[in-house]
Amino acid sequence: VDGCRRAGHILGHMFPGSMGICSRTARSEEDRDGLWDAWGPWSECSRTCGGGASYSLRRCLSSKSCEGRNIRYRTCSNVDCPPEAGDFRAQQCSAHNDVKHHGQFYEWLPVSNDPDNPCSLKCQAKGTALVVELAPKVLDGTRCYTESLDMCISGLCQIVGCDHQLGSTVKEDNCGVCNGDGSTCRLVRGQYKSQLSATKLDDTVVAIPYGSRHIRLVLKGPDHLYLETKSLQGAKGENSLSSTGTFLVDNSSVDFQKFPDKEILRMAGPLTADFIIKIRNSGSADSAVQFIFYQPIIHRWRETDFFPCSATCGGGYQLTSAECYDLRSSRVVADQYCHYYPENIKPKPKLQECNLDPCPASDGYKQIMPYDLYHPLPRWEATPWTACSSSCGGGIQSRAVSCVEEDIQGHVTSVEEWKCMYTPKMPIAQPCNIFDCPKWLAQEWSPCTVTCGHGLRYRVVLCIDHRGMHTGGCSPKAKPHIKEECIIPTPCYKPKEKLPVEAKLPWFKQAQELEEGAAVSEEPSFIPEAWSACTVTCGVGTQVRIVRCQVLLSFSQSVADLPVDECEGPKPASQRACYAGPCSGEIPEFNPDETEGLFGGLQDFHELYDWEYEGFTKCSESCGGGVQEAVVSCLNKQTREPADENLCVTSRRPPQLLKSCNLDPCPARWEIGKWSPCSLTCGVGLQTRDVFCSHLLSREMNETVILADELCRQPKPSTVQACNRFNCAPAWYPAQWQPCSRTCGGGVQKREVLCKQRMADGSFLELPETFCSASKPASQQACKKDDCPSEWLLLDWTECSTSCGEGTQTRSAICRKVLKTGISTAVNSTLCPPLPFSSSIRPCMLATCARPGRPSTKHSPHIAAARKVYIQTRRQRKLHFVVGGFAYLLPKTAVVLRCPARRVRKPLITWEKDGQHLVSSTHVTVAPFGYLKIHRLKPSDAGVYTCSAGPAREHFVIKLIGGNRKLVARPLSPRSEEEALAGRKAGPKEALQTHKRQNGIFSNGSKAEKRGLAASPGSRYDDLVSRLLEQGGWRGELPASWEAPDSAEKNATSEEDPGAERALLHLPFTVVTEQRRLDDILRNLSQQPEELRDLYSKHLVAQLAQELFRSHLEHQDTLLKPSERRTPPVEVSPHKHVSGFSSSLRTSSAGDAGGGSRRPHRKPTILRKISAAQQLSASEVVTHLGQTVALASGTLSVLLHCEAVGHPRPTISWARNGEEVQFSDRILLQSDDSLQILAPVEADVGFYTCNATNALGSDSVSIAVTLAGKPLVKTSRMTMINMEKPAVTVDIGSTIKTVQGVNVTINCQVAGVPEAEVTWFRNKSKLGSPHHLHEGSLLLTNVSASDQGVYSCRAANLHGELTESTQLLILDPPQVPTQLEDIRALLAATGPNLPSVLTSPLGTQLVLDPGNSALLGCPIKGHPVPNITWFHAGQPIVTATGLTYHILAAGQILQVANLSSGSQGEFSCLAQNEAGVLMQKASLVIQDYWWSVDRLATCSASCGNRGVQQPRLRCLLNSTEVNPAHCAGKVRPVVQPVACNRRDCPSRWMVTSWSACTRSCGGGVQTRRVTCQKLKASGISTPVSNDMCTQLAKRPVDTQACNQQLCVEWAFSSWGQCSGPCIGPHLAVQHRQVFCQTRDGIALPSEQCSALPRPVSTQNCWSEACSVHWRVSLWTLCTATCGNYGFQSRRVECVHARTNKAVPEHLCSWGPRPANWQRCNITPCENMECRDTTRYCEKVKQLKLCQLSQFKSRCCGTCGKA
Repeated sequence: VDGCRRAGHILGHMFPGSMGICSRTARSEEDRDGLWDAWGPWSECSRTCGGGASYSLRRCLSSKSCEGRNIRYRTCSNVDCPPEAGDFRAQQCSAHNDVKHHGQFYEWLPVSNDPDNPCSLKCQAKGTALVVELAPKVLDGTRCYTESLDMCISGLCQIVGCDHQLGSTVKEDNCGVCNGDGSTCRLVRGQYKSQLSATKLDDTVVAIPYGSRHIRLVLKGPDHLYLETKSLQGAKGENSLSSTGTFLVDNSSVDFQKFPDKEILRMAGPLTADFIIKIRNSGSADSAVQFIFYQPIIHRWRETDFFPCSATCGGGYQLTSAECYDLRSSRVVADQYCHYYPENIKPKPKLQECNLDPCPASDGYKQIMPYDLYHPLPRWEATPWTACSSSCGGGIQSRAVSCVEEDIQGHVTSVEEWKCMYTPKMPIAQPCNIFDCPKWLAQEWSPCTVTCGHGLRYRVVLCIDHRGMHTGGCSPKAKPHIKEECIIPTPCYKPKEKLPVEAKLPWFKQAQELEEGAAVSEEPSFIPEAWSACTVTCGVGTQVRIVRCQVLLSFSQSVADLPVDECEGPKPASQRACYAGPCSGEIPEFNPDETEGLFGGLQDFHELYDWEYEGFTKCSESCGGGVQEAVVSCLNKQTREPADENLCVTSRRPPQLLKSCNLDPCPARWEIGKWSPCSLTCGVGLQTRDVFCSHLLSREMNETVILADELCRQPKPSTVQACNRFNCAPAWYPAQWQPCSRTCGGGVQKREVLCKQRMADGSFLELPETFCSASKPASQQACKKDDCPSEWLLLDWTECSTSCGEGTQTRSAICRKVLKTGISTAVNSTLCPPLPFSSSIRPCMLATCARPGRPSTKHSPHIAAARKVYIQTRRQRKLHFVVGGFAYLLPKTAVVLRCPARRVRKPLITWEKDGQHLVSSTHVTVAPFGYLKIHRLKPSDAGVYTCSAGPAREHFVIKLIGGNRKLVARPLSPRSEEEALAGRKAGPKEALQTHKRQNGIFSNGSKAEKRGLAASPGSRYDDLVSRLLEQGGWRGELPASWEAPDSAEKNATSEEDPGAERALLHLPFTVVTEQRRLDDILRNLSQQPEELRDLYSKHLVAQLAQELFRSHLEHQDTLLKPSERRTPPVEVSPHKHVSGFSSSLRTSSAGDAGGGSRRPHRKPTILRKISAAQQLSASEVVTHLGQTVALASGTLSVLLHCEAVGHPRPTISWARNGEEVQFSDRILLQSDDSLQILAPVEADVGFYTCNATNALGSDSVSIAVTLAGKPLVKTSRMTMINMEKPAVTVDIGSTIKTVQGVNVTINCQVAGVPEAEVTWFRNKSKLGSPHHLHEGSLLLTNVSASDQGVYSCRAANLHGELTESTQLLILDPPQVPTQLEDIRALLAATGPNLPSVLTSPLGTQLVLDPGNSALLGCPIKGHPVPNITWFHAGQPIVTATGLTYHILAAGQILQVANLSSGSQGEFSCLAQNEAGVLMQKASLVIQDYWWSVDRLATCSASCGNRGVQQPRLRCLLNSTEVNPAHCAGKVRPVVQPVACNRRDCPSRWMVTSWSACTRSCGGGVQTRRVTCQKLKASGISTPVSNDMCTQLAKRPVDTQACNQQLCVEWAFSSWGQCSGPCIGPHLAVQHRQVFCQTRDGIALPSEQCSALPRPVSTQNCWSEACSVHWRVSLWTLCTATCGNYGFQSRRVECVHARTNKAVPEHLCSWGPRPANWQRCNITPCENMECRDTTRYCEKVKQLKLCQLSQFKSRCCGTCGKA
């Protein structure tokens, strides 16, 4: 059967249709009894998600019934449904919504968790209490209960485990792991008590991390819970939990119940975000929160695979390890994350053997693979045992055990412990010294010291150890007593003594010896030897003995002598009295009753000893006033040697005697305050303390003075120290806030908040956020919460208004305001600043439109302008003009202005007036096709009209002519026409003044105006036109012609001359002239001297008027018929002005002689005549000044006229090219001062200048004489230096040196026929348009260093060209530079260690010692580089005597050497160049140090006879106190102290020094004497009544505790076994425990005994186990014959010298271990063919290591075949 099934399975794979071959006959074991057919296929799943059911059927093949079921089920589609899918039971209820129930439709909702029948479909009608069973069973796969995986199948509830298998009882553990053991999470439970206050309104209860489950919190109290969440992506949320209910927070279900006195929060989990539970203060009472949840352990240990085997054959080992794995991010992280969870137990490594096959051709020793560097197995290694913790009675000793590994060179290194876990770890602790501690053993008591009554008895007590040996180490406190009272029952005949009788004579001696029989111990102690024999044989004598200070050296069991001061406590007596009995020769029997008498006989004994003063004790204070006490000693009167005080009679002791001492003030010393609290609680903080130098003057007055630190000689104690040097707990560290994202309108600013740990070295360690338990500070906050100012929001430009050619684009603007909330809102446009017109409209230019039938051209638009000037003389209704000109018109005239533009569409032409866009109005019409019409001119229409056609622009200026033929000024503000024309009624004089102020070109204009440049381009002809209108010849004939009245005004005009009406017919309506004609007149006028300018202007204006009327009459003649021509023309008579012009000037100048006395004085003026340059062909040329003469080949004579006027009469002189003309027979001066040149030659070419001079001034004018019309330039070879003038003018060819900020004009007067063209260059580069060029002159404004250079003027015409140049040098006067780094660096380089000082205009000072050298620096800048001269005391330094100096660095540095008092004083440096001078000063002061005896210091005592005042010595420098070290070499003045305060002192307490402490440790007492003393002025101190001192001060104490520290000693155990590590052949180490204890045997920390010498705890010992050495075998064959990879190995083992057997290797560690591996045959292989060079290549191939380059090259043959 089984074979059939298997065959069917195989066939089923090969032939899918053949699965039924065995189905009839083949049956499984369980189906054998009931004859079932095979199971059919599984049905489709009842659900597509959320867990459904599928079934499979089978049929019974028997006629009988078959046992078992014919249907089986399984779960399917066990994937979660999407959230929008809804509940499966709810879907089944809603399917009945469209079926009537009892005739009515309902919306059905599911009823879940029915305990009676969970698999019936019960639904509730929405909004009612009606519950109906709509179906007896739900669909298969429906959950029985909402919180369970159990599902309904065929109407029955079937159990489903968490593994989604039917019938499975497997459950999830608390961590949500199916069938888990709860190890992947940890239970967190705790309690929080609120600590809220008015200032802290909320607090964090607990942070519950992502993935936590089964959360339950209960709050009891008035406060309120709320939630904050943070998703893995960083999104934050908050839920206030305001009411009871179930909420979905960050996809986690939260069940919240709110009661009056408590709140309950439940979350089943797993949480899909980090939840922070917070508490908000709501009441005065405190609240408590209990919480419990299961937190996932997101970092888990994960076992790794086995590492490669350590050997390739003969048996090796391989291990696993463990790594920390982050379940959230699915990556390996640092081990510290897994150590964070205590539940995380790192899995122990597994170790297994591998490659157990024997190695071929080997001596059995494992060959180590060189490629992986694995070594012999790791092993445990232990350190020696520590000393025992107790020297007896049982202690513990420990050792360190570590896992070590040995590399192929034999080096041993420590490795992780898991590598050794394959063998048990050696013990790390063991018991020791388990023997009993030493005990006291008491001997038998002696007989009682008396024969009757009370006596004493003694016994010996010894310290015995566990071996029965007499030793030390017993507790002194536990020592039994050695003396006790005893009673003899025999009655005595004398009255009973109250106290026990001390032993006398024999017993006395025995008891004393028993008592004093001190044994030598490990503590230094006094050891007395036996008393010597009595010095006498009878009577009273003395006994002596030696008392030594000795100590027992335990390690050598020997006794050593020590100095006496090493032993503490009183030294036993070394001398005593002895009584040898009566000297009668009889030795009486001892009778106790006679004892009194015997010792009473010793009275004479006391006469040998008496008290005496023996000097004084050491002073109780070293300074500031102390006390000395007289020393009283008991002396032997005969030998004068000190004796025991007991030998002197106490009652005879002399009184105490005290005296004052060391009254001098105490030297300066450091006073030290307490350390401040640490600045930080962890990390590394700082503590500070006050340390100051002080000085005690008097101890009685308690006077202390604080001094400078230098006066304390000892090094100053530190004022700062580190503290709290340990790591801090992790905490949040926020960075600085970044700038706000907006300047207004509500922005956001961020900062970085990191979890860091401050380490003990002050550094910071950055940690993951989970390490910081506190709530994280905010990393973002709102800022700049102010409204923004209103502003325009410009929208996009519209499309161009045309598809080709010129068009316009517009755009809209919205006035908006950004509020502090960040919301932008539109506001009234008045709140925004005015918007410029150009911001909302602009022209646009597209490709030129093509005319029909003609190809398009690419030329830009062009306006055909007319450059004319129009003057309206008679009233007309309408005038037509073309743009480009100037029009002076009468009011009320209609004007049509045409803009003849080509290559542009006429509708695109725009008009502006004075820069403002013009639109049509009732007064002005902007017509299409380029026309503009002004209906009736009024004053406000005057202005500049601009026509624009694309980029082309042309202007037209309109001015109005008012009454009295004056130009009307433009109104400043819009006014009525009557106001604007009110000027007509003003008188002519006032109007003329007004006009001159507005248009004065000829009077007081600027320099630019005087050169012919009008202040405004639109006003440049105003003055000419005004003069033309005022022309006197018109005034007679045309009284009212300028302003013919309207019909309404005719009545106002009276007495009109009929002749004037006729004359109007002959005047033109509008006079027209070319602009260039008026430009010529203006240019001629600008070249005239100011004195003649007015005269010339009248003449030229009259000439202009004549030309205008002549052309008009000629024009009229051509139009009139012959009969009309006979009409006499209008009589115009300006001729008398014109014709008489020259003669009148000449007569006026000629008449100067006759009427000189009456005429005013006047400086010379030369008359000029301006005309265009011309080439005169006549042989004799006569010309006036201002013209150009071109010499031709036939010119025989040139006569140059020069006419000058002035009073007194000027003197005329001539110069050529700036040099005086040398007269000769060819160059003659005529009687009328004209200059005649006969037979001119080329050398005569140039500019001839006529100079007219009288006492009041001079004038000069030039005339050019050129050769054949070639260009000529007027030059000058002078050099001009300007330091003050604001402007300079020179001819080309000069050199200009000037300061900055000046306006420089360079004239380039040229001549030539035709007129030469001028081009300017700077440094051979042509000057561009921005420079001011006017009629050949170059104007440079506000010159600076950047303008410096060579300026060239080139004159060129068709006959040639000529270039002349002027050099402009900018002078920079000497001044102090703002940056002084350069001069300081220069000083440092010149004398690195020399004192230096910089001079300054105000002066500086440097103080020096005599004999020093110094450097003086003179910081200066200027152009040209200034020349520096040094002065000393006002005299040039070169003349100074006795001064050693060097001038360095081009004068900038002065070095003065070997300074003396004669060298001191003021040094100055004078810097000068062409631009100016600058003086700077510095003073060198030579100052010496000297001692000064100053006022007396404070008295050293306030009373007594020791008070002195020391005169104070001070070291001075220039009356200033300095450090005394400066005066070290000076002679100190002798000073004598002065007595002071010599008077009786008030009574005061005097104390002696403290006595020695009664105990050296364990708490003793020390005393001193306190007496009330009065120190007299004589210096004697006398005792007085204590009451006198008590009134003034409290009595000092006379007793105090001392040496409170414990009495400690080092104790030690006996030596341990000789079992430590071997340190050499036969040598090991043995140990013992050394510990600190009190003398009572109480253990203490070792630090308590650190002052005592510590006994050694280790020593060398002889050990048989250490008779070992290393043994090596022979090397194996090399693994390669050549190449770089051959190696060989050998066995290395530690063996015992006697047995020759291997022992553990650590016993041989005292000697270096021989290498067990080495390279061999490291020689290059001769041929490079592909072959194997090692015998391990088969293993390499098996291990698939051929891909690695190091194996591929060594196993080339084998790997090549692979």
